[in-house]
Amino acid sequence: MALLQPRRTYRAALCTELTKPLTIRDIPSAPLQPDEVRVRVRCCGLNFADILACHGLYQDKHPLPFTPGMEFSGDVLEIGAAISSMKKGDRVIGLANIKAMAEEYIADQKLLWTIPQGLSYEDAAALPISYGTAILALKHRAQTQPGETVLVTAAAGATGLAVVDVATNILKAKVIAAAGSQQKCHLALQKGASQSVNYSWLNLREEVKKLTASKGVNVVIDTIGGDIFKEALHSLAWEGRIVVVGFAGGTIPSIPANLLLLKNISALGLYWGRYREEDFPVCSSALSSVLQYCHEGRIQPHIGAVFKLEEINEAFAHVKQRRSVGKVVISVS
Repeated sequence: MALLQPRRTYRAALCTELTKPLTIRDIPSAPLQPDEVRVRVRCCGLNFADILACHGLYQDKHPLPFTPGMEFSGDVLEIGAAISSMKKGDRVIGLANIKAMAEEYIADQKLLWTIPQGLSYEDAAALPISYGTAILALKHRAQTQPGETVLVTAAAGATGLAVVDVATNILKAKVIAAAGSQQKCHLALQKGASQSVNYSWLNLREEVKKLTASKGVNVVIDTIGGDIFKEALHSLAWEGRIVVVGFAGGTIPSIPANLLLLKNISALGLYWGRYREEDFPVCSSALSSVLQYCHEGRIQPHIGAVFKLEEINEAFAHVKQRRSVGKVVISVS
């Protein structure tokens, strides 16, 4: 009788209990379906949504235990029998609902894109969520035009810097970067913002009024919520648009409808992950554009910190304590 071969395993970060530290465990590899691709993960991007998910606060709830992680870069290890567009060894980035913070990920082939030549695994892993969000927020939702003024809150965060990058270098808009420290404001200015506001000690609404000669801004991209959202909303010009991306500040604000009416302004939502299910062509087009822009050297992600997979809890703490700037990346290999 032939001996059974031991089942192959890989390491993964696991959330076994909400609000508790993650653990690193060996997970058995699953068999590959005909339309799937097995990827050796090299890096994965850390998003605030991963932390929310591990606290049970994200809009998508996952049964325990689960592995967080929504974006990754790596190499194709194995392809399903029905796949002809990829081969073993191809360098790819991908989108995931969860499970990317691991040495291995099984992906639907349509959620993988080829990494442009010359782009590192770290930079590639920083692109899908932050830059995909920036493209959709600015172009698809707000329909930002060249020469318009864009106010970006949390401008030194991963999404904030991506918005600054895309708005200035792709859309040719003027950017006012709002952040919580002088260091963060300086970083946003280096990335291309024209002006900045440190809202830890200045009133955002009053400062924007000064910077725009009382005209206001055309577009706001907000990831904070709370009082900052309210000040940004009041900073909009006639027919301005505010895009709600998230609530990193922890408070979900209410919107006074009379303000929408009086200034003919629009409040728009953006839940990037939902486009994968509801309108995949929009999602795919956004990420393809990001890769093209990056390949052409027109945009460049800012990696603020890199942690090893074994340091996943330190990485979470780094973000939760607001010490991060730009993208935090988890190095798996």
